[in-house]
Amino acid sequence: MSLIDIDYARNIITVKDVCIDNSTFECVSLQNLIFNDVNLTGTRITNANMSNIEIEGAGLGGAYIHNIGMPPEGHPAYDPDVRQAPLRFENCNFEASTITDCNLTNVAIQNCNLKGMTINGIPVETLLENFTQKNTQ
Repeated sequence: MSLIDIDYARNIITVKDVCIDNSTFECVSLQNLIFNDVNLTGTRITNANMSNIEIEGAGLGGAYIHNIGMPPEGHPAYDPDVRQAPLRFENCNFEASTITDCNLTNVAIQNCNLKGMTINGIPVETLLENFTQKNTQ
């Protein structure tokens, strides 16, 4: 495998049927990229602005997604006037997943299978049943 160094350049690159395993990209603008039929197993993305990204038809089993959102107070890029744009998940399988220490303010869950889902150890189905009974009396 050969080593290719591209430093301080502006290029449009078309890559097809290529193996670039174990490559490193640092301080790179990768706006408007299209990845189709790619294997990103083990890929790590850190300190990235991924606003308006769309991930469709991807297997994310075992993914660890953390520290997502706007920079916190004290971070050099923190701006108290900037608000996080909403995220949208559609037709996703989150079976047996865990959401921990997340800000879920104004989150809407619609038309989802909630079987076995708990919030702080309380079954959501039970909460909804109790709510429905209380509000129909």
